[in-house]
Amino acid sequence: MRPCPARRRTSTALAGAGRLGARVVSGVSSVSRPGDLSRPGDRVVDRLRRLCHLAVRTLPASGAGLSVVAKDKQFSLLAAADPVSERLEELQFVLGEGPCVDAAADRHPVLVPDLAAEGPRRWPAYAEAVLGAGVRAVFAFPLQVGAAQLGVLDLFRTRAGSLSGAELIRAVTLADDAVMVLLDGQERRAIDGDGSPADEPLGATTELFQAQGMVMIQLGGTLAEAMARIRAYAYARDRRLTDVARAIVARELRFDRDE
Repeated sequence: MRPCPARRRTSTALAGAGRLGARVVSGVSSVSRPGDLSRPGDRVVDRLRRLCHLAVRTLPASGAGLSVVAKDKQFSLLAAADPVSERLEELQFVLGEGPCVDAAADRHPVLVPDLAAEGPRRWPAYAEAVLGAGVRAVFAFPLQVGAAQLGVLDLFRTRAGSLSGAELIRAVTLADDAVMVLLDGQERRAIDGDGSPADEPLGATTELFQAQGMVMIQLGGTLAEAMARIRAYAYARDRRLTDVARAIVARELRFDRDE
């Protein structure tokens, strides 16, 4: 597939970010450091929610969201700066398209400074919904360590326009910080032997995975087919994915019936 202009600009910008790094490193280091995001008794989700708030304060962004990628390539919302960002982030998983999905698949930032011009072609359903919410630009940064894909940091903005070189460096730095927070949380769970739901994405990942397994049994299909049915149901009824998952787990909703 021929790279779109936005992705070519991303490569150029990231190359420039490396050259500019020495000149702005003091400013970047003041944006965030993993330790600065910690508070006594914090969970991973608390630290990442604080990072999303920091992204909105230190970048020309109206909202921010961070999602993780599970081993089965399914996405789960982990943190967001506000309820609107949370909805915009989760909508990508319901529709199966958006900057987060592309950034994770391509392992490369997705920068769309003019969503009205480029969005409808790339993500017809998602762009329509997000533009309707007033978003005019989106920027997605994959969170990865070598070949390991951890998640994606998404930035939303209500006005069109590209990120400057310095702003791009700040965004990449925040993405790097998010990686460190995720890895630190993984190490803590390994040491403590604690897989507590308190560190699950917005407290909902366990429910979503449980719902996925229940629907798989109900349909007699695969996990991927189960997730597709859950997403389709959420989209058709304009319900949040987490709400549908809770209804399935509570046995208020079954998928072996024509509902």
